[in-house]
Amino acid sequence: MGLTLLDGWSKMIGMKIYQMRQGCVLERGGRFYTLAGWDWDGMFRQDRPMEALRAAAGNSTVIEKLDEGQLLAPIVSQEVWAAGVTYHRSRDARMEEARQAGGDDFYARVYEADRPELFMKATPHRVVGHGQQVRIRKDSQWNVPEPELTLAVNSSGKIIGYTIGNDMSSRDIEGENPLYLPQAKVYDQSCALGPGILLSEQGLAKTTAIRIEILRDGKKAFEGATDLSRLKRTPEELVAYLFRDNSFPNGCFLMTGTGVVPDSSFTLVHGDEIRISIDGIGTLVNTVTGGRRSSAAADR
Repeated sequence: MGLTLLDGWSKMIGMKIYQMRQGCVLERGGRFYTLAGWDWDGMFRQDRPMEALRAAAGNSTVIEKLDEGQLLAPIVSQEVWAAGVTYHRSRDARMEEARQAGGDDFYARVYEADRPELFMKATPHRVVGHGQQVRIRKDSQWNVPEPELTLAVNSSGKIIGYTIGNDMSSRDIEGENPLYLPQAKVYDQSCALGPGILLSEQGLAKTTAIRIEILRDGKKAFEGATDLSRLKRTPEELVAYLFRDNSFPNGCFLMTGTGVVPDSSFTLVHGDEIRISIDGIGTLVNTVTGGRRSSAAADR
């Protein structure tokens, strides 16, 4: 797959912002601008952050390229929430894992219901960025990544941008009982976001593709793809439900669910490399820590 941060730029009209160890960097028209003193949380309190960014770029320094080794997760004070059972494939997978516990019917009902499934996924300190490690729970034996388009939402409930999300999930824990969902989903390093945020005043096309590739010992262990046309609920609908009787003073992120789920014979192992790409945004790459090692790694 091997997309770079710049791939897909021509497919979207917008700009990208990255959080770096030395500060924020704006990508606009193929050029990179350092943003001294940029207020990340303040960006999530604005209705039109692109205007402020254009003005900030005019007084910034142009740099030659982005140093991916300095990237941080694109988050400061934002909560990360997630929506489930938004794709037909995720409904089937959740029904499969919950069947033995008698909870399979719950997921079929959610898929057809007016109200979506929404849950808290991560607080900022549980989130990792591009090039960092996601983690497998010590008490889980069946773990998968979930590649998801993730919405950047401002404090008034307006979608201001898009990023890539990896919703790490312990399927055996959730399958044991649907009430164990928080333990299956929420733990340290259970969420990855990045590499940056695509800020755009336009929505993404329904043909926007989401791809995942998992490498194990340098070889492809799994790959899959879907696109936004298979998303049952619109991003705006999901955000509207999230903001019912709920407030986010510094904005939030909302993962929109997954349409790519490995079958029951697959589980992540220590050392796997997960590569998630979304058209126009780029590629989020993370390695897996925890869990058992692959047979090749164990032999070394």
